[in-house]
Amino acid sequence: MRRALTEEAMTLYETIQQFSKMLKNLDKWLDKGVAHATAKSFDPNVLLDSRLAPDQFPLVRQVQSACDAAKFAAAYASGKTAPAHPDTERTMDEIRARIQACLAFVDSVTEAELAGGEDRKFTPGWLKGKWVRGGDFVNQISIPNFYFHVTTAYAILRHNGVEVGKMDFLGAVPIQEG
Repeated sequence: MRRALTEEAMTLYETIQQFSKMLKNLDKWLDKGVAHATAKSFDPNVLLDSRLAPDQFPLVRQVQSACDAAKFAAAYASGKTAPAHPDTERTMDEIRARIQACLAFVDSVTEAELAGGEDRKFTPGWLKGKWVRGGDFVNQISIPNFYFHVTTAYAILRHNGVEVGKMDFLGAVPIQEG
């Protein structure tokens, strides 16, 4: 017998699906970054060390952080264990493999596994023994953190001349005929 999902659990699923969509968009932006570097005759891996400000993470860390935000939200909300990634990526191929690994995990989380996730107690290590309710973690921490890092990655690429625009950021939109 299938358990009826609450509206909040369905929203968790939609959020996890949105993370997946945006990680796919991010991978396409990196593809455009490689094409840009090739056209301008420079090593595309140089982009990974680019940043917008001296005290801000470089592109590689922005991508790692976006991946982490998505995978930990999916893991905590579903009760699964997130895959470990040691943050050792130094090339476009390696960071894109990280995106694919995170996508595989995020896409493995089912709607049914998220049932009750909104009320699970999350106790990430950085909270030092404190906890936060699952729905609050996803809505108040994961979503803003994910979009901060994805948007910053986009801005770094754009700042370096990569031709990405709003539709690259948005990706496929489910537009219907009149």
